[in-house]
Amino acid sequence: MDVLDALDEMKIKKREDYLSWDEYFMGISLLSAQRSKDPNTQVGACVVDSDKKIVGIGYNGFPRGCSDENFPWSREGDYLETKYAYVCHAEINAILNSMGRNLNGSTLYVALFPCNECAKAIIQVGIKKIVYLEDKYANADNVIAAKRMFDSAEVKYETLKFDRKNINLSFGQKQP
Repeated sequence: MDVLDALDEMKIKKREDYLSWDEYFMGISLLSAQRSKDPNTQVGACVVDSDKKIVGIGYNGFPRGCSDENFPWSREGDYLETKYAYVCHAEINAILNSMGRNLNGSTLYVALFPCNECAKAIIQVGIKKIVYLEDKYANADNVIAAKRMFDSAEVKYETLKFDRKNINLSFGQKQP
């Protein structure tokens, strides 16, 4: 064995189990969802520009100044007595939290496929790709409408597929 071969064998190799970009950004989205106070559905969203920089993060909740103690969290009943009249979806919050940055050509990471109202905003700000985990309301009119608009506006959407089942976070301890 010559010196170069010996040095090559001693070389430390990089980790192989690091997060992909998609896993990383979806992880940020899922972590953001943990800020939601909704007792039934927690959704987070992360907007990423073409340079792989996060430009907006959001989660579903009431608008600023509207106390979550004074508005309903119910899913059923009279419309004005349900959360649906008041809650801002994660996608809208991520767009609003981008602080006016140019989102043209960016990608949105979100756990749940967007509704038609979010689709309108997504298209208007120029987001061109959506990466999502679930499409559990695929047969609902608002999701069908969203897909029609995305297709018309040439916004791509795809389910994130990966082998990793979870990412473990630990506060105050060194990660394995």
